[in-house]
Amino acid sequence: MGPPVSVVLPAFDEAATIESAVRRTIEACESFLPAFEVLVAEDGCSDRTPEIAARLARDDHRVRHVHSDERLGRGRALCRAFREAEGEVLVYFDTDLATDLGHLEPLVESVRSGEYDVATGSRLLPDSDADRPLSRRVASRVYNALVRVGLRSELRDHQCGFKAFDREVLYSLLPEVEDGHWFWDTEVLVRAQRQGYRIRELPVEWTPGEGTTVDPVRDVLGMGGALGRTWWGLSVRPRLTTRVSLVAGLLLVLLALAVTARYVDLGTVVSEVRAADPVLVGLAVAVYLLSWPLRGLRYRDVLAELGHREEVGFLTGVIFLSQTANVALPARAGDAVRAYVLKVRRGVGYPTGAASLAVERLFDTLTIAALATSAFLALVASGMTSSGGLSADLPAGGAVAESGRVGVIAAGGVGVLAVALCVVVLASAHSDRRFVRPALARASEDTYTEGVTRAVERFAGDVQAIARTPRTSARVGAASALIWAIDVLAAALVLRAFGVQAAPLAILGVCTLAVCVGNLAKVLPLSPGGIGLYEGAFTVLVVALLPASLPIALGAAVVDHLLKNLVTVAGGTASMLALEVSLSTAIEEGGDERVGVEH
Repeated sequence: MGPPVSVVLPAFDEAATIESAVRRTIEACESFLPAFEVLVAEDGCSDRTPEIAARLARDDHRVRHVHSDERLGRGRALCRAFREAEGEVLVYFDTDLATDLGHLEPLVESVRSGEYDVATGSRLLPDSDADRPLSRRVASRVYNALVRVGLRSELRDHQCGFKAFDREVLYSLLPEVEDGHWFWDTEVLVRAQRQGYRIRELPVEWTPGEGTTVDPVRDVLGMGGALGRTWWGLSVRPRLTTRVSLVAGLLLVLLALAVTARYVDLGTVVSEVRAADPVLVGLAVAVYLLSWPLRGLRYRDVLAELGHREEVGFLTGVIFLSQTANVALPARAGDAVRAYVLKVRRGVGYPTGAASLAVERLFDTLTIAALATSAFLALVASGMTSSGGLSADLPAGGAVAESGRVGVIAAGGVGVLAVALCVVVLASAHSDRRFVRPALARASEDTYTEGVTRAVERFAGDVQAIARTPRTSARVGAASALIWAIDVLAAALVLRAFGVQAAPLAILGVCTLAVCVGNLAKVLPLSPGGIGLYEGAFTVLVVALLPASLPIALGAAVVDHLLKNLVTVAGGTASMLALEVSLSTAIEEGGDERVGVEH
């Protein structure tokens, strides 16, 4: 039979303090426990901590050394040690012994007595005595307030490294805990409350250890991101079913139609749609269909550069599936479907699937921005963006015209930013210098930064792998330009189908700008497939820059977006049958794996 209490000391490069910490821990435990064990959870240290921990374990049978060759992160190191621990009460505290060990007995006995399932020290209760720098006090209070409000926690202090757990209770929580580093403490406490476990918060005397400072990467990026992810997972995702997303999106579309009906005669819009030339609309559909094999070819080149060679037909079907999911769900949530199908059908790892998507999205954004900038410059040169070049037939005086100008300027601004991003990517791709690691190292010295740095460098490396190969980069860039040019041409054919009379180059220029701005507007996670957002941006620019009435422009925008979505859904349906993939299953499983990848 093992000892009743196991104490875990997480240690990373603690050669200067670990021996003293273990000795003082043993002394504190001996004062009230007949039997116990102390586990040094040594986490991929680069100093002499492993040697010291191994010697301490040899010299005292109550000390155990839990070694890791690689850096796991604080939370994962604790989990590993807790799984090897033998006690019915599992305790841990930080090796700097910032919390006075005089509080160890009430902490342990709170759980050992069976009165509580979890006990945690607190530096923020009225009877607490915490000598903390002002920067840490402010940061801690802001953080804990966010946790209490955002995650509905009743505790005051979530990050105090001084906790005790009932073994069975902790083991029931660990499978649900996603964070593996600093946020682990908070997530365990929040999930314990959600499960209805009894938690005691004890006031403690606390003195900061060396190097306790506000860290921008760990505290803002790491903790803030983990807090947001947990809020999403606990409060939003359980309610955000596919049915709820579809209903919410439908309600948003109906609301947009209701608002539109106050300013536009929808009967006139319907009449304009009925009067559209069906031959030109059919031609627009045929033209748009040509872009899909190109999407498959482009994605084949991206994956090949990342080490995976797949058939164009299969990849086209996978893209159809993910885009069909994007039509149904907001915030491009369908992108995770592609990574899921690639993993299930071809064994492509989720990180590679996510990276290939990121590369594709980057080229799409750069292409859209470049086309928008080119269209903007062409329209400026032609004088169409001046007040004299705007339609005199605009409703509400010059309000729509002014909106059109704002849209044009916004597109131009995005284009400039995208070109700047492209220059940075290309410059870094052909440089041997590492820019990410030194920048983050200057911002933070915490070990969490290493994980962030690796993730950023991996993404940058995947993008640079394309940019570093001129032939592949040119093929992917050319395919992207052709894909979006086809999209623009389809929109131009729809406008002509509605009888818009203007010079072909003028229609192409305005459609380029309208399609680009409309697709940028779709990025906002407000409706499934950006329905309503695309039509609004498209309509404003067409009315402002071409001799088209509002009903005609709105009708054309609706038909243009509708036919493209119908082609997407039809292709997605055919792909589901051909690949034998359930879209609902892919959405659910892909969403779960996306969280795992981000984590």
